[in-house]
Amino acid sequence: MLRNVFLAAAATVILAGATMTAPVAAQAGHADCHKMAKAKYPADRKARHAYKKACKAHYKGEKTGLLKGGLLKKN
Repeated sequence: MLRNVFLAAAATVILAGATMTAPVAAQAGHADCHKMAKAKYPADRKARHAYKKACKAHYKGEKTGLLKGGLLKKN
């Protein structure tokens, strides 16, 4: 019986670790766009610039949408 409890606990820990995800661009701030672009395209300057620009536009659009909806207060 005790062995079954330990096996169930180990299985729970393994499944919990497998379901964790990394933060996506929508969760990252606009300052992190440069780091993400550099990691994704280390050798291609033009692709890195395009990715950074799209990331910032997405972040700003999401932030202004939250401001218009009244979920965030404008400083």
